[in-house]
Amino acid sequence: MPAQQDWEWLAASSHYQTAVAVRQLLGEGQFMEATEGLDALIEAMGRTEKRALKSQLIRLMSHVIKWKCQPERRTSSWAITIRSARQEIEDIQEEVPSLNRNSIESIWDICLSRALKDAEDEMGRDCELTSLSWEEVFEEEYRLV
Repeated sequence: MPAQQDWEWLAASSHYQTAVAVRQLLGEGQFMEATEGLDALIEAMGRTEKRALKSQLIRLMSHVIKWKCQPERRTSSWAITIRSARQEIEDIQEEVPSLNRNSIESIWDICLSRALKDAEDEMGRDCELTSLSWEEVFEEEYRLV
């Protein structure tokens, strides 16, 4: 029977192996231990989805920043990346409904800071933009005319 920290380590290392271990415990009738494993697995999967959400939000914000700061360099691939990142975020939210607007707003500032650095590195210059609104990131339409 794995200890709690062993479950946490296993769940962080491999969702699949954790599920296999839980299934084995259920087959042996060890329901309390299986529940501990499931709890660790659920927590680890939630962290994974939150990291994915954060990554996609930074990607999305970075491309919106580049779109706004370098209008002369806009490409259809930037518009596609913006649309794709928005869809990825929607998909994550469908899978994990707790990663809602409040969750996004709680990581907004740190993601914006990272996105600004990424965008400036890609552009090779500083950007005067210091903030982005929800509408700019999630609702405004970005496409070449």
